Amino acid sequence: MTATATLAKPEPATTGFDPEALRADFPALHQEIHGHPLTFLDNAASSQRPNAVIDEIARFDRNDYANIHRGVHELSQRATKAYEGARDKIRQYINARDRKEIIFVRGTTEAINLVASSFVRPSLNLGDEIALTTMEHHSNIVPWQMACRERGAVVRVAPINDRGELELEELEKLLTPRTKLLTLVHVSNALGTINPVKEIVAMAHERGIPVLLDGAQAIPHMRVDMQDLDCDFYAFSSHKMFGPTGVGVLYGKKELLEAMAPYQGGGDMISVVTFEKTFYAGLPAKFEAGTPNITGGVGLGAAIDYLEQLDWDGAVAHENELLRYGTERLSEIPEVRLIGTANRKASVLSFVVDGVHPHDIGTILDREGVAVRAGHHCAQPVMQRFSVPATTRASLAFYNTKEDVDALIRALRKTIEVFK
Repeated sequence: MTATATLAKPEPATTGFDPEALRADFPALHQEIHGHPLTFLDNAASSQRPNAVIDEIARFDRNDYANIHRGVHELSQRATKAYEGARDKIRQYINARDRKEIIFVRGTTEAINLVASSFVRPSLNLGDEIALTTMEHHSNIVPWQMACRERGAVVRVAPINDRGELELEELEKLLTPRTKLLTLVHVSNALGTINPVKEIVAMAHERGIPVLLDGAQAIPHMRVDMQDLDCDFYAFSSHKMFGPTGVGVLYGKKELLEAMAPYQGGGDMISVVTFEKTFYAGLPAKFEAGTPNITGGVGLGAAIDYLEQLDWDGAVAHENELLRYGTERLSEIPEVRLIGTANRKASVLSFVVDGVHPHDIGTILDREGVAVRAGHHCAQPVMQRFSVPATTRASLAFYNTKEDVDALIRALRKTIEVFK
């Protein structure tokens, strides 16, 4: 199942999907902020966590917490089983071939840096190129700049059009025998654009170029299938998908991970250590040096349990309808200009208001109980492309409703009146 939002031909909401019932699972949504009911529209930064995740974290920490893998006592055995069980859940959830292809990291940023350090840097030479796109998050720009600067290589950037869509013909022109990696977002955090990643992966593979996908913004809005996408690496973060912060996943094809050198040295990533020579452990331990975020991994497993029981067809249709409705309501305000109007979008509404800085908008909306994000969203090249310093971003999840959109519109109209 592929999740898309088509502004011209929106999918109707599925009658069997009940966002109000799901909202009951998320305690943070049921509070007042500055005397107003909270309207939480900052999901692209971090989504809220359901009771199932909060309770499992508390249960684990109360009863089963201990260090993992090396302990022979009961608590260590329980903790290891829970942590490694989460790895198995992730493998199944994204349809990876092997649990060894699931590497626990701190988040998408560390996953990308791991690939930069262990996969790209060792074979990157003078004049080689890394291809990416204008819509990348900083975490998928800076590591490649660092690697290229060190090795004398070059970052090449594919442009986007005025709607915030990738110009595929221009991307294809970038792919040459000098291209060592193509890396791009599956879904843009600043624009909501859903890239046609399956087609792009095939395009790159025809030329023998490996592909890394930044899936941080995709995985909360759609099911992803590694064997179907056939990408070489896929990175995502727990805190975007209703789990805890400080943990995430790098998926990598087993044959590539086996050939890569460790990212860090330390405990648990070795088999034998002497002062003369160290032998590394096999996958996935080779890339998981030191004591990990054990509770975070268990919490991510609980988030996946929650997502597995979700009516995904209904959730996708509901988010598409919210996107259509929000786009329509914002377009009714003359002072508002939407940034990012791609034909295929996830539920992100990024906009500017004539004569009002996004930070001022975000501050006043907060006083009305509406939580949005204001700034460059760690995507300054996107802001430069659209000649704006920043945007206000309302990002939706399956637990949001049309009433949330209406609250945004009311607060936004009040904000505009303040600055007239």
